[in-house]
Amino acid sequence: MTATIPVVNASESNLAFDLGEAVRHLSERDEVLKELIGACRPFTINTSDQASPYEALVQAIVYQSISGKAARTIFERVRALGVNGRPPAPEAMLKLSMAKLRKAGLSRAKVLSMRDLAKKTIEGIVPTHVQALKLSDQELIVRLDSVRGIGAWTVEMFLIFRLGRPDVLPIHDLGVTKGWCVAYGKKHIPKPKELLKFGERWRPYRTIASWYLWRAFERAGYKVTHKIRHRKPRKRTKLNSKS
Repeated sequence: MTATIPVVNASESNLAFDLGEAVRHLSERDEVLKELIGACRPFTINTSDQASPYEALVQAIVYQSISGKAARTIFERVRALGVNGRPPAPEAMLKLSMAKLRKAGLSRAKVLSMRDLAKKTIEGIVPTHVQALKLSDQELIVRLDSVRGIGAWTVEMFLIFRLGRPDVLPIHDLGVTKGWCVAYGKKHIPKPKELLKFGERWRPYRTIASWYLWRAFERAGYKVTHKIRHRKPRKRTKLNSKS
């Protein structure tokens, strides 16, 4: 039994693309994804956040490699160092001492990342929101990846959740890769190149496909997803040599 393609009123969303067309496109090209789309709540992201790219990336740095609860606490402390409930502006960030930022709960590496982010924002390498809207995904990746401590995953999350770009596939994201395994009945996490090749069928709406893979991961739960792991490398057999 196939799933019914959900009806989406794109005019009611704040997205820069036609969500209804995206869902139809994906459903026509991938039967498994069509089933998943029909079984999950409708796609939704909110890009109306007023945070600047600089502020969004400050938050992203805080949230790297720690639990959400701990990150929220630390981010509140960082915002308290600014004004009007916002993180310190780039110029102010550069004036804050290492000790004060470390006291907020940031690691030394994250402090250095934030300082580099502030410096590159002042230099214009990190764009304003208006500028970012005019740049291509690749141009933004090159610019933001130059900031210390900001890698491909952080930029991809920025492209998806801050700018609402429709064709981003986070091939290193654990939720996406394990969600793919759940949806397509695979036992091992795909290699990045494997998922990238598989995802060609979803262009130009790989963001929407990724969002539903996250839902597959969530729906499966820990008991299922913790069993999905990387393939063990094959052991090399030693050849006996005779002298």
